[in-house]
Amino acid sequence: MRMTVLPDTRIKALADTGAITTAAPFTEGQVQPASLDLRLGTVAYRLRASFLPGADSTVARRLSNGGLVLHRIDLSDGAVLEQGCVYLIPLMEQLALPADVSAAGNPKSSTGRIDVFVRIIADRSAAFDAVPAGYAGPLYAEVAPRSFPILARAGDALCQMRFREGAAVLPRVLDLTVDLSDTLTPEGIVGYRARRHTHLIDLRRIGGHDPTRFWEPLRAEDGRLVLDPGEFYILASAEAVVIGEDEAAEMAPQVVDMGEFRAHYAGFFDPGFGTPAAGGIGGRGVLEVRGRDIPFILEHGQRAARLLYEPLTARPERLYGQTGTNNYLGQRLKLSKHFAPWPPA
Repeated sequence: MRMTVLPDTRIKALADTGAITTAAPFTEGQVQPASLDLRLGTVAYRLRASFLPGADSTVARRLSNGGLVLHRIDLSDGAVLEQGCVYLIPLMEQLALPADVSAAGNPKSSTGRIDVFVRIIADRSAAFDAVPAGYAGPLYAEVAPRSFPILARAGDALCQMRFREGAAVLPRVLDLTVDLSDTLTPEGIVGYRARRHTHLIDLRRIGGHDPTRFWEPLRAEDGRLVLDPGEFYILASAEAVVIGEDEAAEMAPQVVDMGEFRAHYAGFFDPGFGTPAAGGIGGRGVLEVRGRDIPFILEHGQRAARLLYEPLTARPERLYGQTGTNNYLGQRLKLSKHFAPWPPA
């Protein structure tokens, strides 16, 4: 059997049959064309370090063993999650998957673009973001803001889940190159680098943050840009990305043979992205890049990211761009939805 991604209609069916249960009813737009947004619960645990429960333990058991939790935070009315810290947050959604359905997690696009590292953890798991077929139990999000402190509340969606049916097969692969040309934007900007020691980002304040307080605009000399170790960048692909109506794609977080950097945090691309039917023709892939151990020179047109395409079991009810919550339709170089447009008025 070929592994296929479940569309929105099948995700809703999983909820109707009790395979997905929630502490609160689904919100408008929570079910995406080929994924489900997952919402933060009311409690966050500040951790001493990241962890995985392992095959013989639950997350709750690990938290109760002592020494791992530094303190407990109430998210009911919102709380600041500090950069450089690791938090574990029980999610509102729980699973009781059929024996032939597995799931995988990923940060949402807006989460990755503000450099918040999010991974999903399930009980008795030895891997992040991987939920085995037939899993029954709670879900947790490990949240680690890297560049900016964030104000988070119960009900905020920082991550999403994709459901798959069948056995694994090799996906179709497409490599993307980076656009460092001075024609990418009218101002000649090729990317943005996160500033240090900034104000916090309120996750519910859409379009309300001044981008100049958080980002340094970059220009590429002779089509070259040096990535400094540990710095976070927003860049764009030279190619327009097209995801067919009967497929979904995921951007690999790091491809070792491409260079000393991580290319993406939020990798899910929904069916219809970049297609005329969804109204998003010409949309680029935005790259959330972090330099690794040594400085690395990127040149215009250099391979920088890899897309992995997978088939859907059926065409979704709505394509990307038709859900009413698509902030990156037809994007080129674009910061997260939390920021006012660049250049500021």
